[in-house]
Amino acid sequence: MADIRALGSRIVYENRWMRVREDAIERSDGSSGIYGVVEKPDFVAIAAVDRPRGLIHLVEQYRYPVAGRYWELPQGSWETRPDVPPDGVARAELSEETGIVARKMTCVGDLFLAYGYSSQRYHVFLAEELEQGATSLEAEEVDLVSRAFPLADVDAMIADGTIRDATTVAALGLIRLKGLL
Repeated sequence: MADIRALGSRIVYENRWMRVREDAIERSDGSSGIYGVVEKPDFVAIAAVDRPRGLIHLVEQYRYPVAGRYWELPQGSWETRPDVPPDGVARAELSEETGIVARKMTCVGDLFLAYGYSSQRYHVFLAEELEQGATSLEAEEVDLVSRAFPLADVDAMIADGTIRDATTVAALGLIRLKGLL
């Protein structure tokens, strides 16, 4: 028997980007309870590295839930196109947000964003052999700024709290642990 068994489920909220459900559950000891789950489409995070110049590309945008502008790796999902494989989404998101086209795209792995309350997962990609093109920002991204930083500066930005996006920190950590950066 699973540690927790769902007895029933109901959708309590849904929009284009997410769904929140509440499950009636039974734990392995027989006790009952509820579990709230946020369902969002999987997304990608892309570390675009310009090795010859020792730079990594970040984007900065306003994040409404935390009322601030923050630097992070380019990332995103295609909620209307779940059939597109993660590498296709990664190439498109990188191009849309930064204008960069990568001749080499390596899948580094995947992580769960916050599996204590969400089923959302993200795929980490390393983009290399970069060519600059034009951006194609969506309406939600009109304030997005793209800039390349020396890797040492990105490390300092993480250490001093300038970069506070957990996805960015985890993705860069995973890339480093695998010896790719």
